[in-house]
Amino acid sequence: QVQLVESGGGLVQAGGSLRLSCAASGSPFSINAMGWYRQTPGKQRELVATITSGGTTNYADSVKGRFTISGDNAKNTVYLQMNSLKPEDTGVYYCNADLTTSRGSLGYRGSYWGQGTQVTVSA
Repeated sequence: QVQLVESGGGLVQAGGSLRLSCAASGSPFSINAMGWYRQTPGKQRELVATITSGGTTNYADSVKGRFTISGDNAKNTVYLQMNSLKPEDTGVYYCNADLTTSRGSLGYRGSYWGQGTQVTVSA
């Protein structure tokens, strides 16, 4: 099994900062990409930022210039530095990992999710 454990969520005022962390552990795997998604009640989960194992990043337009995603391959961990937070950033943030694991003699590429961490930004 593979587990993703998230941390770093909390309550902050507008303009403040938070750093989210997500560590992958469990069965042997290799990381293709990891990322962060967020969700609020009544809305679909949306992409926030992703990073490939090679370091290529992608951001939602709404967070460009404010959020920075980074990864530590040695620790199997991805981070999301969130600065200049706005009330619109409020939501449950989920870590996602695109991993390759073993299935018999084959490698299996699958998507895994963390449990989510709450981020609340007050006006």
